[in-house]
Amino acid sequence: MQVLIPTPLRPYTGLREVAAAGATLAEVLADLERRYPGLRFRMIDEQERMRAHMSFFVNGAQVFNLAHSLHAGDSVQIVQALSGG
Repeated sequence: MQVLIPTPLRPYTGLREVAAAGATLAEVLADLERRYPGLRFRMIDEQERMRAHMSFFVNGAQVFNLAHSLHAGDSVQIVQALSGG
């Protein structure tokens, strides 16, 4: 499946969009971590929870659970909130 990478995380992948495999969102993120070390930690904390500034969308619908089931044709978008003054 295709995964859209937000601009702040592109230094890890070098690409705007990458392919990944997995039956759940957690498996897709683990696949990305194998290929792009350090990427997962920017999205998932030490307690295996999604970081507050990260949002995940599957086929345009927001997902709140790493166990969310995925299918081969799905599209995953990772969105990172930015703040500043």
